[in-house]
Amino acid sequence: MVDITPQKQTATLTVRPPMAEFVVIAAAMALGLAAFAVAVLPSPGWAMIAFGSCVGLVALGVRRSYPHPSFGLCNTVTLGRAALLSLLAGVLADAGAVSPWLVFWVGLTILSLDGVDGWLARRSHLKSDFGARFDMEVDAALGAVLALYLMLSGRTGAEILVLGFMRHVFVLAGLAWPMLRGALPESMRRKTICVVQIGTLIALTCPLVPAAVVGPVALAASALLVLSFAVDTAWLVRHRR
Repeated sequence: MVDITPQKQTATLTVRPPMAEFVVIAAAMALGLAAFAVAVLPSPGWAMIAFGSCVGLVALGVRRSYPHPSFGLCNTVTLGRAALLSLLAGVLADAGAVSPWLVFWVGLTILSLDGVDGWLARRSHLKSDFGARFDMEVDAALGAVLALYLMLSGRTGAEILVLGFMRHVFVLAGLAWPMLRGALPESMRRKTICVVQIGTLIALTCPLVPAAVVGPVALAASALLVLSFAVDTAWLVRHRR
C-alpha cells in the first residue's frame, strides 16, 4: 500500500483538464497577438475582437464535445493558426493601409501549418471530431478573410468572393436542403482543391503577381472549387436517405 498510493497520486496530478489548459494557452496567445497587432496594424482592436470571438467558440466546443483529458499540441497549433488569422481579420478594417507583404507572409504561415495539427493529433493519439472541425473552420475562415482583403484592397473585384465563401454558401444551402448536411467520404480531390483554393488566394495577395493575371487565375481556381462542390452535391443527392 505504501508503494502504490504515491503512484496513483502522481498519475492523477499529471492529468490536466483540457479547459484549464486551453485557457492558459489562449491567454498567452492573446498577449502575443496584442503585441504583434499593435506593432503592425493601424486598428489592432479588431484583431483582438476576432480572436476573442474565436476563443469563445472554441471554449464552447471544448466544453461540449472534446473527448480527451489534454488540449494537446495539435489543437494548440490550430489555435495559433486562428490567432494569426485574427490578425488578418484585423487588416480588413484598414486594407489599403497595411502592407500586402504582411498579408502574404501571415497567410503563407497559416497555410504551411495546415496539416501539422493533424499529424500531431495522430502522433499523440488526440484525434477527435472537435479537432477536425476546428481545423476545417480555420481553413474556411482563412479563405473568406483573404477574399475580402483582395476585394477591399482593390486587387480584385467582388467575383473573388466565390473563391472565399463557397463553403459558407454550401452550409447555408444545407439549412434549406437537409440532404446537403450528410457525411461525405474522405476525398483526396477535395483536400487538393482546398489547398489550391487557399494557395491561390495567398498568391494573389503577393505584390509580385502581375495585376493582369489576377483575374484569370482567380477564375480558374473558382471554377475548380465550384466543380468540386458540384461533385459533392451530386454524391449527397444520390445517397440521400
